[in-house]
Amino acid sequence: MPRVRAVLGLLAALAALAACGAVAFLAYCVHWDRKRRGDPAFRRRLRDKRGAQRRPAEARGAQLWDPAKNEKLQELFLQEVQMGELWLSRGEHRLGVQHLSNALLVCRQPQELLKVFKHTLPPQVFEMLLRKIPLICQQFEADMNEQEYLEDDRD
Repeated sequence: MPRVRAVLGLLAALAALAACGAVAFLAYCVHWDRKRRGDPAFRRRLRDKRGAQRRPAEARGAQLWDPAKNEKLQELFLQEVQMGELWLSRGEHRLGVQHLSNALLVCRQPQELLKVFKHTLPPQVFEMLLRKIPLICQQFEADMNEQEYLEDDRD
């Protein structure tokens, strides 16, 4: 029985020591947090840091939503769809599919456009278009990588 009391006493001491350590750590955290927040330069540094993070995001957003670029993309989209329809009406399926796949590249909602094409195009032309999409995407990625490479060389 004395051994059990000794073990229980040791466990109680360890629990008390752990509780004191936790309280001391929390007090340390609170102390340094108050000291940090009380620093007059802290708010300025925080505001500068948040502003620096916000500026690139705003610049990216401005590039994505530039109305002039969107108008050009819309014009290009309509032109490619019209050219695709023209070539398909002339029986030139390969050229028509090429233009329709270009239209898919610049379309904001390509899944919706594919649904429209599925219902309006002849099945064999739609199949040609589906086979052409991965090739067009690979070519687009290659062109974008080349453009980035050329822009890096200018710097």
